[in-house]
Amino acid sequence: MSEFANVTVVREANIYFNGAVTSHTVLFADGTKKTLGIMQAGEYTFNTAAAEVMEILSGELELQLAGETGWKTILGGQSFQVPANSSFTMRVKAVSDYCCSFLP
Repeated sequence: MSEFANVTVVREANIYFNGAVTSHTVLFADGTKKTLGIMQAGEYTFNTAAAEVMEILSGELELQLAGETGWKTILGGQSFQVPANSSFTMRVKAVSDYCCSFLP
């Protein structure tokens, strides 16, 4: 899906790592939430409260989920899931555009 209809967008940005990762929250009528953002090249670790699906719309990164020792390459057009109450680290190789969906 390339666009979302009938949503509320939170005006204030979510800014992480001194502006290297930014996103905006999109709220849906059914109570679900997504964030749309951009990541600059760098290494970032995020903690999760809810389970999430990260769709990498464009760019390239390496992913390491909590408890794993290896890295997996993720390219634009691919996605990955992160469990609730966990963490993941991304080594972003090129500017990456993403959509994060928070799961119930």
